[in-house]
Amino acid sequence: MPILQWLNKEEAVVAARNCPYRLLEHVPESSYGEKNTENMLIQGDNLEALKALIPTHAGRIKCIFIDPPYNTKSAFEHYDDNLEHSKWLSTIYPRLELLHQLLADNGTIWVTISSAEGHYLKVIMDEIFGRSNFIDTVTWVKTSSVHNNADFFSSATDMMHVFAKNIDNVDFGRVPRSERNSKDYKNQDNDPRGAWASSPLHVSLTSGQRGAQYAKTGKSSGLYPIISPHGDEIYPPKGRCWGYSEDTVKAYDDDGRIWWGKDGKNQPRLKRYLNEQQDGVVPTTLWGHEEVGHNQKAKKELSELLASETELFATPKPEGLIERVLQISTKENEWVLDSFLGSGTTAAVAHKMNRKYIGVELGEHAITHCQPRLKSVVDGEQGGISRNVNWKGGEGFKFFRLGEVIFNENGTLKEDISFDALASHIWFADTKTSLVRNEKSPLLGVHDGVAYYLLYNGILGDKRPDGGNVLTSKVLSILPQHPIDPINGKRVIFGETSRMGAARLKKENIVFKQIPYDVKGR
Repeated sequence: MPILQWLNKEEAVVAARNCPYRLLEHVPESSYGEKNTENMLIQGDNLEALKALIPTHAGRIKCIFIDPPYNTKSAFEHYDDNLEHSKWLSTIYPRLELLHQLLADNGTIWVTISSAEGHYLKVIMDEIFGRSNFIDTVTWVKTSSVHNNADFFSSATDMMHVFAKNIDNVDFGRVPRSERNSKDYKNQDNDPRGAWASSPLHVSLTSGQRGAQYAKTGKSSGLYPIISPHGDEIYPPKGRCWGYSEDTVKAYDDDGRIWWGKDGKNQPRLKRYLNEQQDGVVPTTLWGHEEVGHNQKAKKELSELLASETELFATPKPEGLIERVLQISTKENEWVLDSFLGSGTTAAVAHKMNRKYIGVELGEHAITHCQPRLKSVVDGEQGGISRNVNWKGGEGFKFFRLGEVIFNENGTLKEDISFDALASHIWFADTKTSLVRNEKSPLLGVHDGVAYYLLYNGILGDKRPDGGNVLTSKVLSILPQHPIDPINGKRVIFGETSRMGAARLKKENIVFKQIPYDVKGR
C-alpha cells in the first residue's frame, strides 16, 4: 500500500508514543448538572488529552467526529490554520494514531476536511486505519451562497472521510425518511397493502453469482421468460438477466407483487410497500445544506446560545450535520468523542441525543464557548436540533483540565500518583484494554484468564508492610481470590516489594511486579 512521506515524518510517527501520560483533574466549579455523569469536557492540548484517555477509554468509543484545522492558508481567530504543509501532517498523524486506539472495534471515525489537505488526509488514514476499512467520503454542501470574490471557484462543499476500526463489524443506522422519499410511494392499483414503489426485476449479466456462471458457461439461470398478464413471454433486456429465481418470481406474481404498468405491457417490476420498509433510508454520500444545515445556520445557532460579546468561530458546524452522523453511527448511551471540539457542537448534539461524550478543546474558549453552551443544553435550550429530538434538558457534564505528568522524563513513575490513575495505566499497559472498575478493590480484573492486583496507596487499609502495599503471606491470604480459577489461576500482582521468595511465588502461580521499577510510561 502506498504511504505518504514528508519532512520530519519520523518524529510524527513516534510522537504519540513519546507523549507523556498526564492525569485528568476534575474541576467541580466548571462542571454542571448531575454529579455522577460520565460526560467529559476537557480543556487542554488534544494530543496529551487523548493519551490521558487511553487507559480508561481505549476501545470504547463508538463514534469519533473531528473537524481539524483545514490548513487553508486563511487567518482564523481561534486556530493557527496557516500551518506549513508538513507541520499540518505531523500534527494530525499522532492524533489519528491515538484516536484509532480509542475507537471501538465496531466504531467509525468521521473527519471533515477541505480539498486543501483532504487527499493527503485520506492517504494518512489509509495507513493508520487500513485501506480496507475505508467506508466512503461524504460530500457536504456547506454554504447556500456564492462568494464572487473567489479567485477560481466559490467553495461550496467540504469532504468527510469515514473509516471503520473493523469494517466487518460496522452496523450503520439509517436516516429518517424525508418527505420527498415518502412521496416516491404511491398506490396506483389500489393495493390493499397500501402505498408502494417499484424496482426492476432484472440485473446486469455481469453481476454476482450469475455473472460468474455466465462467464464460465455462457448461460445464466436468470434468462427464463416471465409470462405477462396478456400471455406474452417477456425476457430481460439485452445484457441483463432476472435477479430472482423462476419460482421466486412466480410467488411474487401470485401474491400481486409484480407491477406490469397500467396497461400490463411494461417490463415487470417488483412492488416494495412503504409499511414493510425499514425505518428510514440508506444514507447517501451527498448531504445538502437543506437537509443538515450550513455554516451560516451554524453561526446563527451559536449566536443565539452565547453571550453577545462572545466572538464566534469562523466555520462552526451546524447541529443537523452532527445529528446525521450520530443517527448513522451510534445508538443511545454509546460513546462519542470530538478532540477538536471548537464551539462545542458535537458534545451539544450528543447530549441532546442521549449519547455519552468526551469533548476536548484547547485554550480559553473551552470556558468561553464550550462550557456555557453545554450548560444551556443541560438547562433545556431549544436551539439547533432540540425540537427535532424533543429535548427538554437534564443530565450533566464534568469539566477536566490536564494535570500532572504521571511519569518522569526517563519513563519512571512519579511519586504520589493516585490509585485509580496507576491502576488504569498498568491495566492498559498489560492488557491493551481500558479499565472499568465498579468497586474499590486491589483486584483490578481478569484478562485472558490472568487476574491483576495492585497493592498501592494503602488499598487494604494502611501502608505498613503487612497492611497492603507489600506482598506478604498475610496480605496474600486476604486478597480476593482469582474469580475464574481460585486454586491454579495465574495472578499478576503489582506492589512496592515482596516478602515472598521465588519458590513460593512460583507455587502460588504469581508474577510479582515492583512499583515503580516495573511500571513504565512507554
